[in-house]
Amino acid sequence: MNILQLDHVALHVSDLAVSDKFYGDVLQLPAIPRPDFDFPGAWYSIGSHELHLIGNRDKEVHSHHRGTHFAVRVSDCDVVEERLTSCGIDFIPKTRPDGARQVFVQDPDGHFVEFTQPPA
Repeated sequence: MNILQLDHVALHVSDLAVSDKFYGDVLQLPAIPRPDFDFPGAWYSIGSHELHLIGNRDKEVHSHHRGTHFAVRVSDCDVVEERLTSCGIDFIPKTRPDGARQVFVQDPDGHFVEFTQPPA
């Protein structure tokens, strides 16, 4: 097996419309075409990777920001924090021991998204 890179992350969501608004409007991820599956969902591009939302989730999500999440690299965590603040979204700012900055935010279903800025 030769794993080259992250291809996509799939998240089961309880309310597709609410999650679609979060990922499409708040985080401004571009929507991409999705095959005509027999279940609801939405796909987004994250650089060369994809995020797949899958509707009809029937169990509540409980996790910690160090648990299940996906991470995206950003050039400036200040811009992320400003955007989340302007949208009224709570977040957790952190700095790793190596100096990298992190911003953790929960989506409407409790999944954590990490924004990471490499150390200077």
